[in-house]
Amino acid sequence: MEQPTPDTKNWTWVLERTCDQCGFNGSEMDPGAVAAQIRANAAAWRSVLKKGDVVSERPPTKSADGSPVWSALEYGAHVRDVYEVYLKRVTLMMKEDGPEFADWDQDASAIEKGYINEDPDSVSYNLAVNAGKMADLFDKVRDWNRPGRRSDGSDFTIGTIAVYLLHDPVHHLHDVERGFEAIKAAKS
Repeated sequence: MEQPTPDTKNWTWVLERTCDQCGFNGSEMDPGAVAAQIRANAAAWRSVLKKGDVVSERPPTKSADGSPVWSALEYGAHVRDVYEVYLKRVTLMMKEDGPEFADWDQDASAIEKGYINEDPDSVSYNLAVNAGKMADLFDKVRDWNRPGRRSDGSDFTIGTIAVYLLHDPVHHLHDVERGFEAIKAAKS
């Protein structure tokens, strides 16, 4: 099965302006509100991943380079893993002064873990668990200015990494909704 092309864009700009694809505006987001937004978003993913066989269908649409786009199941598994990775990063930022984060190749994870073949109920459950842990951790933050750095040199504070992180599941819900519309239109 052909794999989607890896996303190599640096999305840190979502901290400064509105995402023209999903409408997320990180420049207006209060980091203290991120925990509640994560919980609400996780509930939306639970609904998405209960849609039956369509969750594992890749939409007939293609990315800009002509490669396939992820199915709702693959996006859900990715969001589950995003929370797992960011739990480690934020925990490190809370414990250490200015840590550098190890690289994470999200596309390699999708292939290695076989996102397309995962059980939607398991993905939904673990996404909710990881999102809950992430939200709980953000509820405990007392210093949103603690620094950290991605291995590509992008600097973050706990506050900016919280907002940056939130964009990912919000954006991918948008991707999934567009994908479901494309699947429905192709079957009409």
